Amino acid sequence: MPTHAETRTMPYSAQQMYDLVADVASYPKFLPWTAAARIKSLDDKGDHSVMDADLVISFKVFRERFTSRVVLWPQTRKIDTEYLDGPFKYMKSNWAFRDVDGGCEVDFFVDFEFRNRILQKIIGVVFNEAMQRVVKAFEKRANTLYG
Repeated sequence: MPTHAETRTMPYSAQQMYDLVADVASYPKFLPWTAAARIKSLDDKGDHSVMDADLVISFKVFRERFTSRVVLWPQTRKIDTEYLDGPFKYMKSNWAFRDVDGGCEVDFFVDFEFRNRILQKIIGVVFNEAMQRVVKAFEKRANTLYG
């Protein structure tokens, strides 16, 4: 179903951008359609951490909670997310952060499908615009925190 992948160069360090994306609890402060976030668990596994988190998404008349497992890889600055429970048939996303001259490169990929056909159709129409708004929200948050 809908997938989105892009690479952006940001004028901040890979560590700063990794920290911003890893701070799931702060998503309602800046991420479109994110009404609430709750960290259910965070387990340190040595070279990585595993976080289970609930997010509440609110879009027009739809308001849904979903649970994701977020795997944080601090040494390689990668974040992998997989869907556990909620309105999706499936959802996966990946982030990778690399330092480059003058900042860092951010790779982002997401692939998902809603169970609700009406919501899937609505998202299908505005998917690219929605993903651009999400990426811009992270950029704006980075400017606020680090600019």
